[in-house]
Amino acid sequence: MSILGTPTVDASTVQQRGAGAASSRRTAVFVGLLFLTATAAFILAEAITSRVLGQPNFLATPSSETTALATAFLLFGQFGVVGIAVLLFPLLKRHGEALALGHVAFRITELAATLVFLAVPLLSIELGTGLADGTVDRAASTTLGALLQAQHSVAILLIYLATAAAGICMTTLLFRSRLIPRWLAILGLITYPTLLMGTILDIFNVVNVTHGIGLLALIPGAVFEFVLPVWLLVKGFRFHDHD
Repeated sequence: MSILGTPTVDASTVQQRGAGAASSRRTAVFVGLLFLTATAAFILAEAITSRVLGQPNFLATPSSETTALATAFLLFGQFGVVGIAVLLFPLLKRHGEALALGHVAFRITELAATLVFLAVPLLSIELGTGLADGTVDRAASTTLGALLQAQHSVAILLIYLATAAAGICMTTLLFRSRLIPRWLAILGLITYPTLLMGTILDIFNVVNVTHGIGLLALIPGAVFEFVLPVWLLVKGFRFHDHD
């Protein structure tokens, strides 16, 4: 304490605060990059895979589609979603450890669902090659193609369910912690329940979240998962003295 009775801040405290700020800034940058990478990779991979699977009897002519399917597999960057949860955990656990752990668990579930998705282009390449060299009965191509299309649809729903559950945990904690602006956290709190509801309605064949009116369930997510990482890259996290 100074002679005037005003508390002094020693050099070690200043260094610790500086190190903490630098660490949180790096975390914000890494989380933002992982979000953008995962989102962009998913959009590209899904567009390529859907285009190929939408062609009639696509397994019967695999040679022209092998490159596209392999590209879809390589582009799929959802592996980073677990990294998002791990990086955020130390920041979020103070505001609800159970929800923070739930966020990690649901991100791992999301990754597991992506493996179901990733199996589709790989199986398509393998089965297409088998049809071409005669090791797979060509008469089965239509049935096998339909099974792969069904697996693709189911995988998308599983990914959306896990994403919605993880997102609800994450945005609830971001709202509590005020690490991001309230308006952005509220957008997230709208985003993931909307996605969850749309996915559930799709499971009951009320809508299709990949076509028509069902796409409305994806719009808030498209906005939030672009704005959030850009905000983190530019502004980082916000901290408050009383936290």
